[in-house]
Amino acid sequence: MKAPFLALSVSLMALAGCVSTTEVARLDASIGATAPVTAYQPGTPHPLPASRSNTEMVNDFLELGFMMESGRAIDAFSRFQGPVKIVTRGPVPASAMPDLDRLISRLRGEAGIDVSRVPEVAEGENVIAVEFLPRRQMQAVVPAAACFVVPNVSTWQEFVSNRRSPAIDWTQVVQRRRAAVFIPDDTTPQEIRDCLHEEIGQALGPLNDLFRLSDSIFNDDNFQTTLTGFDMLLLRVWYAPELNPGMSREEVAARLPTLFNRLNPGGRGRGGVVAGPTPRAWQLAIEQALGSDGGVSQRREGAETALEMARAQGWTDQRLALSLMLSARLAPRDRGESALDQLLAAAEIYRRTPGGEIHAAHIDMHLAVQALATGQTQFALTLTEQALPYAERTENAAFQASLGFIRAEALGQLGNVAEADRLRLDSMAAARYGFGSEAAAQARQEEIARIAGTAQRLARL
Repeated sequence: MKAPFLALSVSLMALAGCVSTTEVARLDASIGATAPVTAYQPGTPHPLPASRSNTEMVNDFLELGFMMESGRAIDAFSRFQGPVKIVTRGPVPASAMPDLDRLISRLRGEAGIDVSRVPEVAEGENVIAVEFLPRRQMQAVVPAAACFVVPNVSTWQEFVSNRRSPAIDWTQVVQRRRAAVFIPDDTTPQEIRDCLHEEIGQALGPLNDLFRLSDSIFNDDNFQTTLTGFDMLLLRVWYAPELNPGMSREEVAARLPTLFNRLNPGGRGRGGVVAGPTPRAWQLAIEQALGSDGGVSQRREGAETALEMARAQGWTDQRLALSLMLSARLAPRDRGESALDQLLAAAEIYRRTPGGEIHAAHIDMHLAVQALATGQTQFALTLTEQALPYAERTENAAFQASLGFIRAEALGQLGNVAEADRLRLDSMAAARYGFGSEAAAQARQEEIARIAGTAQRLARL
């Protein structure tokens, strides 16, 4: 289930400065129910590869495959057997079909899964139904989800009629035959695309999300917006012939080392620290810090609690980095210097963490905004140039557009007006896709321009 947390890559907090108390959730108001724009073209998929050891991958597979997000255990391994058909229902947004076909092509090529899109399915065929409906209708029934997947149903009405039935309890599913993915049709094209990736990925494979997996979409921090190299490797192993529905955790665990060594030879014989358990209390504190409900003071309290727990646990991995970053991003205005130290410490951890490059790139964007606001124009260009390849490889259009707008303002300050104007224009397609409308894209550009203007006004004083 994709939680309704705001992706940190597109939060206005990133443009307001790490010491601001500005409401993180302001972006929702600028989206509106506008027609999606499909001009954004991300190019040939080039995801970051799985880069951790196979020993770590085995542990990750088991934790993702035999546990729900809620902490409930899953007793038996489950998956589809045979070809899987995908059908769409409801008012399908214009951007959704090409994004879905792109995802299916990746699943076939990178994960080796026999999956295809069809107009209708015959009785007895394996099916994932993707149904689009208004966000308000969805959240009237499941308020805590931006989009989600349910087993053993094929339509929204069937889900509503059975939502208290054990038939839709994932822990009771062994062989998957039907699943339904529900996605709002009145959100941004990027969020629709992200939902397709995460929910179809979960319909096919793991049902858990782990905050410690910085290189996976199965992580509710929402930094990874499309299925990663880690995720595709995981799904390829998930559908290996050596595994079968109904296997116990122990039976699966016995086969995984051989499978990963065969399918991921680069991870053989490498060291790596298997992460210890993550207390549920820390996860809840992180969810509080990321959540779009409540005020900034509640989120700040969650971030501070998570950081205290991370330090008490003695963590030095991405769990500490996420705690540091959220604490910095939600810090009060009078804690600017310590917040900057926390951001830099988080970036250092992420740069040495598999998949953490994208998180470090988000911090670089944040620091670039700070540099732009204080007249450090060349430094802003350096930071955005460093971040841009990761925004492109993760196909995060909102992130790409924001970086483009920052670079345009920096170039304008240096006198390269023609190049700045061209870059603003070139960034608009990604901005419309990422933020949902021409107006929302323009609002993001103007927000960055105001920050740059502040630096120019201060320089004239």
